Amino acid sequence: MVREEEVCEVNGDSLKPVRYGIVGCGMMGQEHMINLFHLPGAEVVAIADTSQVSLTQASALSTRSGHSRKLESFRNHNDLLDSGLCDVVIISTPNMTHAQIIMDVLAHPGRHHILVEKPLCTHVADCKKVMEAAKQRPDILVQVGLEYRYMPPVAKLLKHVKASTLGRVRMISIKEHRFPFLVKVNDWNRFNENTGGTLVEKCCHFFDLMNLMADSRPLRLMASGAQDVNHLDERYNGKVPDIIDNAFVIVEYENGIRAMLDLCMFAEGSKNEQEISVVGELAKVEALVPENVMRLGSRSGSREGVETFHCHDDHIKYNGLHHGSSYLEHLDFIDAVRSHGRKPPVVGLYEGLLSVAIGQAAQLSIKLGRFVDFDEVMQEKVSEEVVAFGSDTEGSDDLGTAETVDIQKVVQ
Repeated sequence: MVREEEVCEVNGDSLKPVRYGIVGCGMMGQEHMINLFHLPGAEVVAIADTSQVSLTQASALSTRSGHSRKLESFRNHNDLLDSGLCDVVIISTPNMTHAQIIMDVLAHPGRHHILVEKPLCTHVADCKKVMEAAKQRPDILVQVGLEYRYMPPVAKLLKHVKASTLGRVRMISIKEHRFPFLVKVNDWNRFNENTGGTLVEKCCHFFDLMNLMADSRPLRLMASGAQDVNHLDERYNGKVPDIIDNAFVIVEYENGIRAMLDLCMFAEGSKNEQEISVVGELAKVEALVPENVMRLGSRSGSREGVETFHCHDDHIKYNGLHHGSSYLEHLDFIDAVRSHGRKPPVVGLYEGLLSVAIGQAAQLSIKLGRFVDFDEVMQEKVSEEVVAFGSDTEGSDDLGTAETVDIQKVVQ
């Protein structure tokens, strides 16, 4: 990572800071704003949101943070793009809006590099449309906000996996035991149709990590999950939230590695929110967050030989909501922008697609109660046999009898 530059040439101008616009000024938009205030060479110049309340809150946060420049405010992203003020746009709007906003940025005659919050989109089909559109704009860099790989203990774990410290990797386990989903603007995150489902919205982070550690293509997966505790007493326009709050997901990879996710969102009484374990033929490595600890032990060294490392990254100037990972994500992305295309984004569109596809397949597996082949989701169709298999599940009766059925209808 290049850290020393504080100004750069962007869009053909003389040496100037990289100018950022934030589209979506809710919790994550404001989190990105604070990170950018700490980032050398970055200047937040504009914000856009359909909610005046969010715009007002973001402007107030800028003032409280001592940001010297008055932010230009817009009520929609197209006006922000037309203003010509920005070199980079951060998209931190609700999940279901990502696809259209990205498409609008890519279609705009101006060049605006993109960092889009996870998930890339809520469905595989939209991810693919974005990828096709991006091919027509090779001058625009797009990075997906899958920042968990930057958390210091996770980054250290990944280095050991890539260095073959463990020997041949055989098993991956990721446990997230945490609090329920937070309240978001207009409660958009309470329904699968807006989020893509919990295993897309929340767990795309972990499927991205699994893909990194397995270094192979997913083959098939099985998931079991439910909405057992959270949000059952809530009503929004008469509707009860339908997002699951716990699940197990097992992913089998083409190279024989198996990975498991253990998710519980009513486990506030946990010392660590994330516990990640990778076991190879020679050794095992674990990362614990927020303890910021990594443990490494070999089979030959047994329990007594396990080493504990307290992890930190001196580059982090703001820890924020994700233990410094968002700051490190921004460091890498501004470096890619400064490189004028010589350095690709660390987390590109294909990685974003894969993380969404596994989440969508897991939601489908819960719906249908069986293993789902990864290609069923990547091809965006589910066979008539699959629909029949799940015909006793809610919402499956009206799916039709054609040879193939739109997979999005099955998941929702």
